[in-house]
Amino acid sequence: MSFAGSRESRLMVYITALVALMLGILPLPQWLSVFWPHFLVVTVLYWSTMAPRAGGILLGFLAGLCLDVFNGSQLGQHALALSFLSYLAIRLHLLTRAKPIFEQSVLALVALFVYEGVLWAVDGWSGQRVSDWTRWVPVLTSALMWPLAVGLLGRLHQPR
Repeated sequence: MSFAGSRESRLMVYITALVALMLGILPLPQWLSVFWPHFLVVTVLYWSTMAPRAGGILLGFLAGLCLDVFNGSQLGQHALALSFLSYLAIRLHLLTRAKPIFEQSVLALVALFVYEGVLWAVDGWSGQRVSDWTRWVPVLTSALMWPLAVGLLGRLHQPR
């Protein structure tokens, strides 16, 4: 497995995912954690959309496992949700990349709702406490962060 074999360095993809994971697990006050975006989810969504060969479903699965371990949630819950999100992003990457940034943000919002919906369903099916409406606030802040993520992460590779 070569890290520099494609246009996008897989090493760079995994480094940005690691940085996003560190931003996501920062200890925050309760009032701020409600609004804190899902940095790792946005990063996985970006790489799965803009560089599907460098990112891929494996990135979503590994990132989800890391989230499961660090959040103390049910093992495999985030891995399932992020793998599904990666799959959808890869299947629709040509359609998504051709859109202007505003439309990409709307599609990212839908993808983030799908991600959170999978987590919500797994929580409900497994008998976990299904939280209140504040669960959905980071979905909105993450979608608002999409143009910034495209700007920052887009500087790290050569888009096609």
